[in-house]
Amino acid sequence: MSIYLFATFVSFIFNFFLIVPFINFLYKAKLQRQNQQTKDAFNEPTPIFDKLHSHKTGTPVGGGILIVVTTTLLFGFFVLLYAVFNKPLYANYPSVMGEIRIIFFTLIGFAVLGVWDDLMKIFRFKDNQFFGLRMRHKLIIEIILATIISFWLYNDLKIDIIHIPFLGVFKLGLFYIPFATFVIVAFSNAVNITDGLDGLAAGVLMIAISGFWIIARSIIDVPTSMFIGVWIGGLLAFLYFNIYPARIMLGDTGALSFGAMFAVIGLILGKAFALPLIGGVFMLEILTSLIQLLSKKFLKKKAFNVAPFHLLLQHRGWEEPKVVMRLWLLAIIFSVFGLMIAFMK
Repeated sequence: MSIYLFATFVSFIFNFFLIVPFINFLYKAKLQRQNQQTKDAFNEPTPIFDKLHSHKTGTPVGGGILIVVTTTLLFGFFVLLYAVFNKPLYANYPSVMGEIRIIFFTLIGFAVLGVWDDLMKIFRFKDNQFFGLRMRHKLIIEIILATIISFWLYNDLKIDIIHIPFLGVFKLGLFYIPFATFVIVAFSNAVNITDGLDGLAAGVLMIAISGFWIIARSIIDVPTSMFIGVWIGGLLAFLYFNIYPARIMLGDTGALSFGAMFAVIGLILGKAFALPLIGGVFMLEILTSLIQLLSKKFLKKKAFNVAPFHLLLQHRGWEEPKVVMRLWLLAIIFSVFGLMIAFMK
């Protein structure tokens, strides 16, 4: 365990000393949040959303870029150290390099999509006045990336089952690929939706992946354990500058890639059933958004005054730090419950 904690410490120090110069770079490059006039999936304006986020205008966007780059480099460095010192990279699958490739591809692939979306938002490369990438275009790219990852999980790691406590193990065969694709796309968007308040997404994510860290260590999965250790160190350093009032934001680069990575880790560890429990806050956020969209589509009215859940709390008068702290506590409860379920036979 000491090597993973060392990786966390190194990652934290590395990111902590890089983040202030990186914030200054973002200011100089004018990579800052714009005064948004957003629209929903039906191309309708969202004035409440814009009003609640108006004070964030000018905050540097792109913290996810730094964490993705440093996490990729440090994870690669520690994997290389294992090879140099001839240390075995224990894993639960026939292809250790396949597992490492999936981790790299997920993190970098979804990050590139996020960078594209962030740049379109910041520099106003808009299509028919839509803010950022159109939802359907982004969704198509997400599905393509997730399908590639899911195929590798099935073909290289030979994962084609899900375990449901008390009910047993269910073999999905080729149907595992669309199942995993759905899970990856869902969580990528769930974390992106959650990333609306200072410290919310990063804090909840750090709590949730700590739960998966415990699982990874219990089954002695070295690559995944090492990656999570490095990732937590980066998130911890970022969170110091992201809590209210934030000096830097994740942006879609971080939110999309980290959401996909969270899902992939759960799938690699064979804990797909525990994913919506350990990531309960993310599920709450995306479900309230989905209910709102479906209500608008079929009932022609809103189910809530505003969605997702964190915005609903804000709209009801809760101050931003209060919302974030309460959801952090809820994330801890979800993680503990999810771990309990994950270890059940």
